Formats: sequence, structure tokens, C-alpha cells
Amino acid sequence: MMGQKIVIIGGVAGGASAAARLRRHSEEDQIIMFERGPHVSFSNCSLPYHLSGVIQDAEDLVLMDPKLFLTQYNIDARVNSEVTAIDRKNKTVMVKKVDSGEEYTEAYDKLILSPGASPIVPKFPGIENVNVFTVRNVVDIDRLNKFISQMNTKDVTVIGGGFIGVEVAENLSDAGYEVSLIEAADQILRPFDYDMVQIFHKVLLDHKVNLIIGDKVERFEKNKVVLGSGKTVSASAVVMAIGVTPETQLAKEAGLEIGETGAIKVNKNYQTNDSDIYAVGDAIEVYNALTHSMTKLSLAGPALKQARSVADHINHKSTINKGYIGSSAIKVFEYNGASTGLNEALIKVLNLKINYDIVRIILSDKVGIMPDAAPMHFKLLFEVPTGKILGAQAIGKGDVTKRIDIIATAIKFGGTVEDLKDLELSYAPPFSTGKDIVNHAGYVGSNLLNAEFKQVNVDKVRELVESNQIIIDIRERREYERGHVKVAKNIPLSELRERMDEIPKDKPVYLYCRTGQRSYNASLALRNAGYHNAYNITGSFLGLSFYEYFNDQSTNRESIVTEYNFR
Repeated sequence: MMGQKIVIIGGVAGGASAAARLRRHSEEDQIIMFERGPHVSFSNCSLPYHLSGVIQDAEDLVLMDPKLFLTQYNIDARVNSEVTAIDRKNKTVMVKKVDSGEEYTEAYDKLILSPGASPIVPKFPGIENVNVFTVRNVVDIDRLNKFISQMNTKDVTVIGGGFIGVEVAENLSDAGYEVSLIEAADQILRPFDYDMVQIFHKVLLDHKVNLIIGDKVERFEKNKVVLGSGKTVSASAVVMAIGVTPETQLAKEAGLEIGETGAIKVNKNYQTNDSDIYAVGDAIEVYNALTHSMTKLSLAGPALKQARSVADHINHKSTINKGYIGSSAIKVFEYNGASTGLNEALIKVLNLKINYDIVRIILSDKVGIMPDAAPMHFKLLFEVPTGKILGAQAIGKGDVTKRIDIIATAIKFGGTVEDLKDLELSYAPPFSTGKDIVNHAGYVGSNLLNAEFKQVNVDKVRELVESNQIIIDIRERREYERGHVKVAKNIPLSELRERMDEIPKDKPVYLYCRTGQRSYNASLALRNAGYHNAYNITGSFLGLSFYEYFNDQSTNRESIVTEYNFR
């Protein structure tokens, strides 16, 4: 049987993965992969880690070379080869050799587009006055690394607080550079809600990264960034990490349909409006199973899944497409973060008509007496009244990905908070607690659904203080003395039952402890004694300290606590 000829444009995650899967299906097919850069199959997500020397050699970022593709997989990987046009009528592509300028055409039976997305570099006034770098491939990161190591100063400014911006800032800081990170929005790392992300804001501040939020770049002067507020930041090198835009030029010129998000539109099998042309990765829009709308997802995991589906569809195997929920993780110095599904910000931005509630807990990530045990901040969103899990975020020094991966799996299987209570998870003191954070989130969520207690989140405490509400600190006296909410009255849990007459029954009272567990018990004790307006402050004093700290420091506003507690 005659094989088919399959041409792939783009040789990173999606393209290389599709090529390998296609070869596993058939030895007859001719597979050609074009990549305009000098490398195929490199680890895109690992690029920032070259700056700190975690990955020492830039060449280590390259996972496969064209020779290996040919000998091991019989795939013709052609680097420095840019596809400049697609002729759909004649089923050919025009290829330009980047090094020699020579052009030729190549025919195809099936075409797979995996061109990725390119970094956004706005034409700021005075951009020629600074040394601008982007981080998209091995050549980029090598160029940046070589340049900064030759600089006379140590000042590097990163513009954009997304994953790449934050990872670049962290790795430059670890390498001894003086780093400024500028983000126009009021927070970095959008997958995390404002109340959670404050932990990362604090961590960056702790590591002397000059984090500037809510201020945007206006123009550049000689080795200087000038911001909208009038602030100037010195920068011998500027890394643009504002975001990426899908590479759609080729597709547009070939008359392929572009979707509502500005990315390439594909069907369930990742076919464009030309059934012989497929598209995968950062260049396409995908269906978000939770928002019920189209979205762009610049993540390696989905690109690899799409590549596999395309290879299967080309070879007449059945494929599934259940949409995407968007799961991701990041390391910011000693803290780890992970998130999946919806967050509150996304629900608000998309104006989704969802009735939801939140679980916000802080628990030890492993048995507390283990020397490396640390608090983990966990936030879960669930639908009311069904209890269906909508999303979650976790930040801490321990294994956040384990917890968020469990939630991501539960969401994919249509799980509820009741299901989380029943999950049997592996346990030993070095790994987790007998009742894991995920189980605990199920208990709290179920209690909220059953209206067994009332809560307010830490982001409301400042308003409570300013409106003179009754706030009670139910920690023991020595804990209270080490730092507390300024207006809070101390009634330790150990004295609560004898001192209930000090608490009014006709007004709301707000209770907190260190993480919210003792104050939850206190709120139930009060409820059982006829107090129907007792609220537990979720995350309690530890969560509040993390929530308030960065804004207090960066805006010089008055703190609502006598002293912060971060342990």
C-alpha cells in the first residue's frame, strides 16, 4: 500500500509529538517536519531555567536533533526552513531556507500546522534606547544569557507578570541580577485569584525583586523604563514577557478560518476549514468545558494531546475531545503554586451566571512534626447547590501539584465536594496528612452546602476593621501577643465557654485563629449556644498576614495587624 505524505509546520511540542505518533501508526508514510529555527523538539517551558544555571548548557534544552529524528523515527526534520505560503488548491507549501534564502515547493497529502505563538513586543516610544529580549526558543535564551553576563551593571527589567515573566525574574534573581518585574494589571499570574496571589507578591518582595504592579510602561529612555506613574526603572536589559499572540499569518493568507479569539479555528478533530489541514498548539483556539466558550491555551500538555488526536484522526482512529479546563503549575523561589479550572476572576470577567461558593483553608502539607512540614494555602470553588467542583488553587512550599492534579481529575470526572470527602489517598507522614487537604476541602465544602456554618474570606477583614465590627481572636494569649488584628478582642478557645456572656448575641461576630480550624470549632460552639451570626474568617491570621503584607509594604498604608505572622 502506498503511504501518504504528511507535512508538519513547526517542530516543537505539537509538531514533533504528531510526527512521532504518525510514525508509530505507519512505516509507509513520508513525514516531513519544517522548523524555521535551528532546533526541533526543544523544551520550551524549561528555557528560563538556563538563566540561573539550573540547566547549565543551552544545548541541553534541545531534546532531539534532526539526525536522531531520521535514524530513530525515519522523520525528515528540516531546520532553518521557513514555510512562507500554503497553496491549498495544488496542495503544496513554499519553503524558504533561512540560511541561504533558497526557495522550493513541497507537496502534501495532509498538512499539520503547529507554528506556536510569538511574544508580543509593542512599539513603545523609545524602544530603540534599550536592549530588548524575548523568550521563545533556545536561540533567544542563549542570546539573553550571553548579553547579561557581559553587562557592566546588574539591572534587568522584566515586563509582564505571566508564567514566563515570573520564571525569568526568579531565575535572573537566583543568578545574582537586580531584577524589576513590571505588571500593568493589579496582580501577576492570572490563574490565581487576587487573594491567593498576594503570597507570591510577598515571596518576590522577600527575594528583593522590585515588583511593580498596577503601573504600565509608557516609554523607554537610554537604559531606562518610564512608567505611567512617572516612576523610572533602570534596565541594561529588558525582557518582554507581556504575552504571546498565535502565529496565524500563514493560515490567514491561505484562507483558513480564524476563530473569535484571533487564533485558528478547528473542529473536534483539530481540522481547519480545509479537511486536509490540521492545526494544534498555541496557534489554535480550544473549547473550555467549564466556561462553555472558546479560549487560547498556551500549555504543553494540551498541545501534546491535540498532536496525538491529529495523528490518530489522519489514520482513521477514533478520537475524543472533551474540551479543556486549563491546569498549570509554577515555582516562585521556595514556594510552589498550581491551579485548575475556574477561578473567581474568570467567573467575573466572563460574567458567567454561576452560583458558587469557596473553600479557603490552610493546612499542613504533611504531618506537622516532620521537619519540612509547611502550611499549604488552598482555595476551591464549587457550584451551589450541586456541589460540583469548578476549580482550585494551591500555594505552599510542599507538593501543590499532587493536590491540584486530584482536583483536575475530579473535575474531568464531574466530581463534587461530597466525592472529595470519600477519596482514599495514599498517606505517610513525609508525604501528606492522614486526612489530606483535598479531603478536608470536601468536608468544608459539604458543611457550607449544608449551611452548617458561616464564613467570610480574609480579603473582607480590612472592611470589617474599618466598619468597627466585632472581631474575636480565639487563639491562646501568648499567640495573641505575638501579633493580632488591631481591633480584635482575645477570648481563647480554652476560655470561650466561660466567657460567652462577653459576646453579644444580636450582632455579627467574626472569629479567627491561626488558620481557621479552631475558630471554626468556636463558631459551632457559639452557634450551638444560640449565636446565629458567628462567622469564621477563612485562612484566619496566617492567611490575613499573607494577604495584607505586600499592599501594606508597597503602598505604605496602615497595617490592620499589630505584627504579621507567616508561620
